[in-house]
Amino acid sequence: MKDIYNGSSVPKDGKVIGYHSGSFVIPDNPIIPYIEGDGTGRDIWRSARQVLDAAVAKSYGGKRRVVWFEVFGGEKAFRKFNDWLPQDTVDACRDFRISIKGPLTTPIGGGIRSLNVTLRQTLDLYACLRPVRYFQGVPSMMKHPEKLNVVIFRENTEDVYAGVEWKQGSDGAKKIIDFINKEMLAGTKKHIREDSGIGIKPISVFGTKRLVYKAIQYALDNDRRMVTLVHKGNIMKFTEGAFNEWGYEVAKASFRERIVTERESWILGNKDADNSLSIEQNAAQIEPGLNLANEDFRKKIYEEVKETLDVLYTSHGKGRWKKMLLVNDRIADSIFQQLIVRPDEYDVLATPNLNGDYLSDAAAAQVGGLGIAPGGNIGDGYAVFEATHGTAPKYADKDMVNPGSVILSGCMLLDHLGWTEAAQSIEKALEQTIQNKTVTYDFARQMEGATKVSTSEFAANIIKNLE
Repeated sequence: MKDIYNGSSVPKDGKVIGYHSGSFVIPDNPIIPYIEGDGTGRDIWRSARQVLDAAVAKSYGGKRRVVWFEVFGGEKAFRKFNDWLPQDTVDACRDFRISIKGPLTTPIGGGIRSLNVTLRQTLDLYACLRPVRYFQGVPSMMKHPEKLNVVIFRENTEDVYAGVEWKQGSDGAKKIIDFINKEMLAGTKKHIREDSGIGIKPISVFGTKRLVYKAIQYALDNDRRMVTLVHKGNIMKFTEGAFNEWGYEVAKASFRERIVTERESWILGNKDADNSLSIEQNAAQIEPGLNLANEDFRKKIYEEVKETLDVLYTSHGKGRWKKMLLVNDRIADSIFQQLIVRPDEYDVLATPNLNGDYLSDAAAAQVGGLGIAPGGNIGDGYAVFEATHGTAPKYADKDMVNPGSVILSGCMLLDHLGWTEAAQSIEKALEQTIQNKTVTYDFARQMEGATKVSTSEFAANIIKNLE
């Protein structure tokens, strides 16, 4: 632990968050590093901080407060230190464990280390957490946006985001293509074209299981009813298909007494409905067309039914499974349309990296867009919360954009501290402000009879509605 980061002394009126035996130790005055962000980040962070401080003060009668500690990234860091991401900033996020940031720009010309990627690697922030819910009054293109209320757990370190790739025409690409074509695909009809760029898509047992474990634990801790594994395993059998298989494995191995899989629920439900049902009859109900399948496949399904009943009926049967957390899976392209036409049938989603990236933004669009979409990067003992949208530089310093994303990301931070009362008070006040139609320009232009206010005025109204 240093005394100075980025040339600034550590606040003496705050204490460092501890971490022991897998749990945070939160003082009443934790030091929380923040990066205000580029472009509109300056406006939205200023307003968000006021809202967060007001809610904490009111919720705990002044007995608790966040001691904010500014660290630097992006344009502000470059101007001060000629470094887009100083090592002191990364060190502060590690040493103080929980932090928050606004949106950061990527400068023209490249060469910058991505702040997100660097922090994910340094702190092993393996779960990107994106709660998506509707706040009453928010304009939406959907007929029933209120039916969508999901929490997405996106694996944050693997998949195509691992950055293992070679440019078309490079020596690396040529070597990889040559090896695959001559060694791995020899004797097959498959062939990689010589003019291809090459990327590797790693998905590991370790990375998958810890992500799914965290999603299931979250669902149990927060009285959620379902965890859905999202994958494209029908095409990518040994990566995303494996993600699905390993997800079920960790569910059964670590949470057996508290979960039931979807297929198990069918088998148990059939037995509950008709106790005289034979193994073969039960199997025919869970696997349509089973009578047309080959003998080996039929035997496999019969064994599945028998094992499920032998192992689970005593503990899960007679309707007990209905009170347990349901674990199921859906194909990635299917879940996109499912969240539109049947959104209330889903709850917590656990996904590989790329699917989660697509899905979280698409879901956010249904309930008002990225302007009020919060997010966080979570690991074991570390967390960085963030606004999920860009910097919108043309609106910078005009005090006009919606601060909702970073405010709600701050709510996630407060929840992570265990200060749930303060987080809930902000969410209620934000919703009341929107219902009063006192909103920033992005919502005002879509709402009849709205009063358009500035970023700071919107925050002031939220603070007023804390009362």
